[in-house]
Amino acid sequence: MEYDLEAEKQEILRRYRGLLRAAKNSKKRSERKAIRKAFDVALEAHKDIRRKSGEPYIYHPIAVARVVAEEMGLGTTSIVCALLHDTVEDTTMTLNDIGQMFGVKERVIVDGLTKMSGVFEPGTSAQAENFRKMLLTLSDDVRVILIKLADRLDNMRTLEHMRPDKQQKIASETLFMYAPLAHRLGFYNIKTELEDLSLKYREPEEYVMISARLRKTKAVRTRFINTFTVPIRQSLDEAGLKYEIIGRPKSVFSIWNKMQTKKVTFEEVYDVFAIRIILETPESSEKADIWRTYSMVTDFYQPNPDRLRDWISLPKANGYESLHTTVMSPTGKWVEVQIRSQRMDDMAERGLAAHWRYKTEGGSEKSDVALSPSERAEALAAKGGDNLDSWLGQIREILEGGEADALNFIDEFKLNLFSEEVYVFTPTGDLITLPAGATPLDFAFRIHTKVGSQCIGAKVNHKLVPLSEPLSSGDQVEIITSRKQAPKEDWLQYVVTASARSKIRSALNEEERIQALEGKDKLRKWFRKVGVEGHSDNVLGMLKRFKVDSPHALHHRIATGLIDLDRLEDFHIRSGRLEWDKGLEPASSKAYVGSKEEAANLTQLKDKAGDILLIGDGQDTLDYGLAACCNPIPGDDVFGFITVSGGIKIHRQNCPNATNLLSRYAYRVMKTEWASKAAKKFEVGVGFTGIDDIGLVNAVTSVISADMRVDMRAISFESKDGMFEGAARVIVSDTEHLKSLMRALEGVPGVHTVERLQEEG
Repeated sequence: MEYDLEAEKQEILRRYRGLLRAAKNSKKRSERKAIRKAFDVALEAHKDIRRKSGEPYIYHPIAVARVVAEEMGLGTTSIVCALLHDTVEDTTMTLNDIGQMFGVKERVIVDGLTKMSGVFEPGTSAQAENFRKMLLTLSDDVRVILIKLADRLDNMRTLEHMRPDKQQKIASETLFMYAPLAHRLGFYNIKTELEDLSLKYREPEEYVMISARLRKTKAVRTRFINTFTVPIRQSLDEAGLKYEIIGRPKSVFSIWNKMQTKKVTFEEVYDVFAIRIILETPESSEKADIWRTYSMVTDFYQPNPDRLRDWISLPKANGYESLHTTVMSPTGKWVEVQIRSQRMDDMAERGLAAHWRYKTEGGSEKSDVALSPSERAEALAAKGGDNLDSWLGQIREILEGGEADALNFIDEFKLNLFSEEVYVFTPTGDLITLPAGATPLDFAFRIHTKVGSQCIGAKVNHKLVPLSEPLSSGDQVEIITSRKQAPKEDWLQYVVTASARSKIRSALNEEERIQALEGKDKLRKWFRKVGVEGHSDNVLGMLKRFKVDSPHALHHRIATGLIDLDRLEDFHIRSGRLEWDKGLEPASSKAYVGSKEEAANLTQLKDKAGDILLIGDGQDTLDYGLAACCNPIPGDDVFGFITVSGGIKIHRQNCPNATNLLSRYAYRVMKTEWASKAAKKFEVGVGFTGIDDIGLVNAVTSVISADMRVDMRAISFESKDGMFEGAARVIVSDTEHLKSLMRALEGVPGVHTVERLQEEG
């Protein structure tokens, strides 16, 4: 294929100039020179490489650098590293070259970014392990994660050029980990775009439908918002406040998510209409002016008392500050109103960098006032920012806790990403922020590891409560301790914070290690007592005899009394070696053979299936089954997932477990399609709601059995206060058959909603 190299050269220069315009924090001559140098190095390094779209590869690092500068507000070092982030991985450049040309900081950041490469490649739990490696850089420089977020954002923006199966995996991983991470770091616009782009590939039909409806209703929404804000503007003008009011449509993903969780239609989504009032006011009078504005809004419109969110008095753990309320308009529509200052709005969009700029410009750190905006942004990004210090500290604790299983680590890390928060108090009145669902045991470990480890009870609001009792905002918590107490295994069920779980596991591992040493000593003494040497053959014989997979496990079982050495009689001693009586089965230890066998099985299955696994063609040569969690039927978009036992489970693309499976176990996923002649019948659940009426049950059953000629396995109805809810188990041949039935049910007078039910299990 021929390319217009001259046109591409002009386009590269145009994009580079756009980057320089976006780099508003990098005005010094030395800063511009560093950016130009990085651009020249990247251009040379990537000169012979093209993206999947056929475009020059250099477009990508320029785009990532522009996100870093324009959308994150970071400075020169971050822009330089964004331009260089793929050079070590994809070209002949080395980390030493980066260090010599640019400096130590740049070398460390590019090293961290290089460790994160290949995240989509098949392997063991490579995705989780790579993400863990990236998080390890939290201890050194947060900019690695920020640039990685920018990298992921550009990848998502250009995802249409990838194969459909790759799109699914990348979109799932983005939704699973990167969007929550952007949320936690305070980059709400980036989080929203990552969610919307993920939905575009995960649920294309739903995405197109919601986007089209948002576009179609845009003019109506604009007119409505303009009318709605007239009295508010008048009051703000009379009060002499400087402000900006903008309409803020809900994101496609948030609307879709609400439709799924609340089981409502697009028209029923609670607050599609939303406005944001941004006040230009000094930081000293922010709080008073925001509450004055709230008073003006509620003078005209009735607020919903259950929908007031005050994140000004109690900011979110990532520093987010805003006042949210939902009010009723005269036309009967709910409108979400967000009120915040310009500083708070900047914080919400720029996260870390904005926090540093306001902190230094406010004069709270005199030594930093002389720094340029670029240097300030860089200094904050390097250390993490005060509002995030507590959270980053918890993550470091998890990392240092030595969690061996990368997938367990990711599960625990995710617990701290997207959870709502509760605010509780110590007996002396100090405020502690915890995730929603946290227990007194989480609180105890947040105070101090020693307090948590020695916790025997807790008082909440002066009343004794179980350690597993969830805390509520406003609770005052007192921990009762005893020096004799030690962490227990069942405590892992009582906590929700990753840091508490990590500390409990660490304590249990330490206790197990001490017990294993005692068991080792007991075994050594027993060997001496029976007159044999403790060499490896005798230890291996013990492992086979008791069917354990490591000496550590053997020693632990001896220490805890599960193996009573003094009662052993089924052995003989010959030439200083233990020989066990025949008839005992040796252990088949997965610790030694499991991973190799699993890898071989995976390879064998994938080779046998070829590029695509066809389901229902009548010539099935592979062991597969339909997953009970989503019950796929012909016509559904599906994928195959190779289980640990070696069989294949077929899941729907929108299965509740799909995001997790596609993100964490991409190497187990097989491209799967229905054969054109999949004639088997399938059982699915259909749910419906509506207004209760005489003859409704008969009308519904008549549509299913008589009109549509569909076999029913079960049907149930429940009526309450004029409303009914029903569910039926029906036998259909494919998704078209199911959709026809659902359309017919929607036509029954009194039926309000019809939906395919998610399977349980």
